[in-house]
Amino acid sequence: MLPPRARILVVSLRRIGDVLLTTPLIRSLKRAWPGASIDVLVFEGTAGILAGNPDIANVISMPQRPGLKATIELLARLRKRYDLAVSTQTGDRPTLFAMIAGRNHAGLTDPSGPRLGSLLKRLFLGRGIPAAKNIHRVEQMLRLADALGVARAAELVCPAGAEPKGIATGAAYAVIHAAPMFRYKEWTHEGWRALAAGLARRGLVVVAIGGPGEAERNFLEQVWRGSLTIQQVKWPQTVALLKRARVYVGVDTAATHLAAATGCPTVALFGPMDPRVWGPWPAGGLAQPWAASGTIQNRGNVWIVQNPLPCLPCALEGCERRIDSHSTCLDELAPERVLAAVDRALA
Repeated sequence: MLPPRARILVVSLRRIGDVLLTTPLIRSLKRAWPGASIDVLVFEGTAGILAGNPDIANVISMPQRPGLKATIELLARLRKRYDLAVSTQTGDRPTLFAMIAGRNHAGLTDPSGPRLGSLLKRLFLGRGIPAAKNIHRVEQMLRLADALGVARAAELVCPAGAEPKGIATGAAYAVIHAAPMFRYKEWTHEGWRALAAGLARRGLVVVAIGGPGEAERNFLEQVWRGSLTIQQVKWPQTVALLKRARVYVGVDTAATHLAAATGCPTVALFGPMDPRVWGPWPAGGLAQPWAASGTIQNRGNVWIVQNPLPCLPCALEGCERRIDSHSTCLDELAPERVLAAVDRALA
C-alpha cells in the first residue's frame, strides 16, 4: 500500500506515440491514489504530448543519448525520491531508472530476452511483469495496472486543447497528416494528392497538418506541391482541430493515435507494423483486438486500411530492413481503398 499523498514516477523512454499510449496506466494510478503526485520521465521532444494532462504533476525530460556524467547526475537526482516507480519498457535503462528512483518499483520484463538480464530484472525489480507478445501496447500498460492491484482506466488522455489561429477550416473539413517519422511508413505522394482530391469532391475542406520541424515541412511541400497550405501546429492546437473534424486520415504516427483518442473518425494507413500491437486505440476503448491483417478493419471511431500482401505484417523496417526503406505494401496501396474507408467513416 502507498501513502495517500504518494510520489509516483512512470518511466517512458520511447517515441511520442508510445508516450501517449502510457496515459491509460497513468490515469489508472491517479484514480487509485487521487492524492498522489505523478511524475513522468521521457525523452526530450516527447513531453508535448503530455501538455496539460491533469493526471501528471511534472514531466522530466532527458536526452536520448546522455553522457555518463549526465546519466549519473539524473540518477542521483531521482534516487529513492518516489514511493513507487514504474518502468513501461523491458529495456535495461528504463528498468534501472525505476529501480534507482523508487523505494518500491515495478516494470515489464522480456521472457525472450537474454537469460541473465531477464533473471536479474526478475530478482531485483520489486514486481516484474512478463511482457506478452502480439497484444496491444495499451493492453500491456493495463496489465501493469493489474499487477499493481489498481483498477483499469482504459482511455488515452489527450493534451489540453488550444484554439488554432489563422487556419480557415469551414463548417466541414478533413484533417490529413501525411508525414511519418520514417520512410518505411510513408504512403505515395500521388496517393495523398488523390485522397485530397477525393475529399474535396465530397464537399470537405482539406487541412494538411505537420509538426513544427523544418524537415517535416520540406517533406510535406514535396507531397502537396502547393496544392494545400501546410499548417504546422503543436499538439494542443492539433487536439482542437481534430475534435471538430469530420474525418482524419494519416499514417502510423502519434498524430493518428491522438486523432483516435479525441473521438474523431480516424482512417489509419498501416504498412509493415502490426495493428494488434500498434493499431490506434478508439475513444471508447478496444472491445475487440485488431486483426494482424485485413483490407479495411473497423473498431469504434477507427478504420485501419492495409494492403494485405502475404508478408503483412512483417513488423520490420520496410522491405530493406532499414528506416529509410520503402514498403511495397504501402507503395501499392490504392487511393480508392483509402477513400472507401473514408466513406465508411463519414457515414
